[in-house]
Amino acid sequence: MKMETTIHGLTASLSPAKHAKKLIGFVPTMGNLHEGHLNLVREAKKICDLVVVSIFVNPTQFGPNEDFDSYPRTLEQDSHLLADVGCDIIFAPAVEQMFAKAPRKTNIQVTDITDGLCGHARPGHFDGVALIVTKLFNIVQPNYAFFGQKDFQQLVVVQQLVRDLNMPLEVIGVPTTRAEDGLALSSRNGYLTSEERNKAPQIYASLQHAKGALEQGELLTSVLEDMRSHLQAHGFEIDYVEARTPELQTITDFNQDIVLFVAAKLGKTRLIDNLIVHFAT
Repeated sequence: MKMETTIHGLTASLSPAKHAKKLIGFVPTMGNLHEGHLNLVREAKKICDLVVVSIFVNPTQFGPNEDFDSYPRTLEQDSHLLADVGCDIIFAPAVEQMFAKAPRKTNIQVTDITDGLCGHARPGHFDGVALIVTKLFNIVQPNYAFFGQKDFQQLVVVQQLVRDLNMPLEVIGVPTTRAEDGLALSSRNGYLTSEERNKAPQIYASLQHAKGALEQGELLTSVLEDMRSHLQAHGFEIDYVEARTPELQTITDFNQDIVLFVAAKLGKTRLIDNLIVHFAT
């Protein structure tokens, strides 16, 4: 496994594979890796000849009161984990490598599907995601890119970006990796106290209960209200509890799949999760 910290170095390392027309898979991350990230690499290894994982804490997707400075940087530990699952190249650039000192005059914005859910709570977040993903795709030039479904809105935004800009790659969504008690794995789970960690699985429990209720024919408005009540009773501060189509549009009927979304805080930690309910025939 190689470690590259510059764009020039990564380009040189990828050149033989590109000349040989090998399939290149790409997994963009911010590091502090867990089993969910490793599963993305495992999925990439199934269909790609070479897998690149980027580790870059992107300043443009953090708001002014968010945790950019304190976000865990665990490059050495991450490197060992990636070696164990067969990653071929780690791309771990410094901020100065990705963003020159000269003022940036180019921004990228995906509209409409970024307005609600996490886009409402984190203004500018998806602009930062779109910018860094575009830069990384241009640098790596992969055939496939792999994103977890836990960040469902991000996955849909990236897929839209790739379609709209005719980028020559396929974005593949990988199912959410969960702990045994159902909690969706996330780097931010490490911020939870032991008491909060014990409560955190109630998010997934509420999603499962809501899915069952919808499948039994209960009204969506009642199901969402029950979810809110359940989470508040367990000490969560709710950001949103919503349902959308898989394309992130408003629900108009139940002849299509829907996605249940939750974002809520336990203490200072913001947790997100989602669950697909299949109705399409």
